[in-house]
Amino acid sequence: MRTTVRRLRGCLRSYRFVLDREVTDPLRRELRWLAGELGADRDHEVLRERLTSGARALPGELVLGPVAARLQAWDAARGAEGRRRTLDALASPRYLELLDRLRLLTDEPPLRAKAAGRPEKVLAKALTKEYDRLARRMDRTLGMPSGSERDAAIHHARKAAKRVRYAAEVARPALGKPARRLGKRVKAVQRESGDQRDTVVARAALRRLAVAAHAAGEPGFTWGLPHGRETATADFREHRLPKAWSRARAASRRKALHH
Repeated sequence: MRTTVRRLRGCLRSYRFVLDREVTDPLRRELRWLAGELGADRDHEVLRERLTSGARALPGELVLGPVAARLQAWDAARGAEGRRRTLDALASPRYLELLDRLRLLTDEPPLRAKAAGRPEKVLAKALTKEYDRLARRMDRTLGMPSGSERDAAIHHARKAAKRVRYAAEVARPALGKPARRLGKRVKAVQRESGDQRDTVVARAALRRLAVAAHAAGEPGFTWGLPHGRETATADFREHRLPKAWSRARAASRRKALHH
């Protein structure tokens, strides 16, 4: 559901020049709110699976202290909060109003004059604009040294890659194979940058768990092992990212979307 919300929000942004923004901009803000409420539960779900599987993969002799019990307590506390936010949002009048507004959007599309243009031309223009934004972000990101600023830049580049991918999905009926190829290549960029982002989140959580364990007088040794593995994974993904971006660039508008 969160992916659908993000896809819709991204497409309303990418194709805003053919839609009345007085209608779609407020909708995008409401979709952003909904994605945030859904995200608390989903992000915890992903992180829980990552941390739990990492702990289970450790040899028994390296598990010192009540690691499983601390993970369970952390999951219970954080998971309950995320689930409550999701259920509260889906039961709210704000969400029901959003559904009504989305239904009206499809029943009476707020099309602008540019929507009457040739589909392949209109869609290609929007898609190339999103690609150019991604290109600027990627070129800047790949030139940065490793560290927290580069981690943040990779995260924002991943968001830009998602927007290109969603825009390509919309354009595929009109542009065919070129849009499909670009979407596939950009998805690889999204995958590499996304897994790198997951390591950033996981390392921060592992450090907090280690600090809590230390404060309770428990051994902190075990928490450092998955943290080290996440660091190695981050390095691996960052090493693969330039190649993935090079392949996406080859499928860019200059070659794949030329009409």
